[in-house]
Formats: sequence, structure tokens, C-alpha cells
Amino acid sequence: MMGATPEMDCPNDEEKPVHEVSLSDFYMAETEVTQRLWQVVMGTSITRQKEKAQATTLAGEDSNFPMYYVNYDEALLFCQRLNKLLEKQIPEGYSFSLPTEAQWEYAARGGNKNEGAKYAGSNMIDAVAWYVGNSGESSHIVGSKRANALGIYDMSGNVWEWCKDWYANSYVSYDTNNPVGPSSGSYRVARGGGWYNSASNCRVARRGGSSPGDHGNDFGFRVVLLP
Repeated sequence: MMGATPEMDCPNDEEKPVHEVSLSDFYMAETEVTQRLWQVVMGTSITRQKEKAQATTLAGEDSNFPMYYVNYDEALLFCQRLNKLLEKQIPEGYSFSLPTEAQWEYAARGGNKNEGAKYAGSNMIDAVAWYVGNSGESSHIVGSKRANALGIYDMSGNVWEWCKDWYANSYVSYDTNNPVGPSSGSYRVARGGGWYNSASNCRVARRGGSSPGDHGNDFGFRVVLLP
């Protein structure tokens, strides 16, 4: 079940209606893409991304911190280059991609081990997320909070994560079998909340949208591997 299920305490129409979704199998990365992995695949640093964003400060710099200041198009380019880099190591017919919004929420909820929790792995946000209440105004090393039931980290907090879908302000027009969202739009979906956000914005059903060209200091991503 996707959307504003009762434990979400949701006042937002964008999370409605609650609807049943069916998904084909996929693999979800345990953590967000780190600054180290970005450097290996893209050949640039967090400092270069800061310059692209025309920003003056960093929100955490370390090889094991999440990559941020990444816009949607750059996240897609990362997936393309990762596929090329690992083309002889991944199974034939598989490729890395950004997750769809439905894939992201399914994984955040714990998949077929769904715990019915408000956040990704707990109803107590401090156990699983870096957010405005504990982050010290910075991102943090990935995987340093508790994982959810699938062994996946940081799907609540740390950095917002780009999803493949165009953003719509409700689920009314969405398919229910492997949904991919609207066919067009002005914003791309981002999920999970970040170090700068309130607990409410880190709920697993919380939806956000941002311009594909935005370089936010709390915007990163993780990848899926798909057949």
C-alpha cells in the first residue's frame, strides 16, 4: 500500500489516495551514492559540485558522506557511466538506474518485511535518520544510523533522493502495476527528506518535487539494479 497510510499522520493531499501497487523484482542500493563512489565514476569532487551550484559552503565532506549538490540530470548521467564501467560485471540484461517513486517507497517501508513504521525502519526518527533535530546542520556518514527491515540505510533523512518520475500533486492518475508517474511535468520526484528537514518531511510517504536542474546541498540519490 502506497501513500498516506494511517501511521503517516498525513495532512498532505499529495500523498493521497492510498493505493495498492504491484512491482517487479529489483535490487536497491543499501546506501546513498557516496562522495567516494561519485569520484570514481564521475571523476569530480564535492567541491566541483559546490561550484556548479554557485554555493559557498559544504554540508559535510568525506569519502563516506553522501554525495550532494547533484541535480537530476547528473544523477542519470552517473547511472549511465556506472553501467559502462561495470558492463562486464553485472548480469546480462541488467542495468543501474534511478528508482521509480514506487520502488523507492516500497524499499523504504521495508518491502515484504514492511514494519508499518512512520520512518524507514522505526517510529523513532532519531534511531534511523539525520534530520534538523540531530544533524548539526550537516550530512553524515552513510549507514551510521540503524537500517530498516531490508538492511537499507538512510531512506529517511541525510539527503533527499532523486527518483525517476515526474512529480504530480496526487496519485489520482497513477497506474498501479509498476507505476512510473506522469508522462511529463516541470519537477522530478525527490524522497526521504534531508539533514535540514523536519521529522515530518522524513516520513516514508512524504513526497517532494524539484526542478531537474536544482543543485541542493541536501539533494543526493541512490541507485537500483534492474533486469
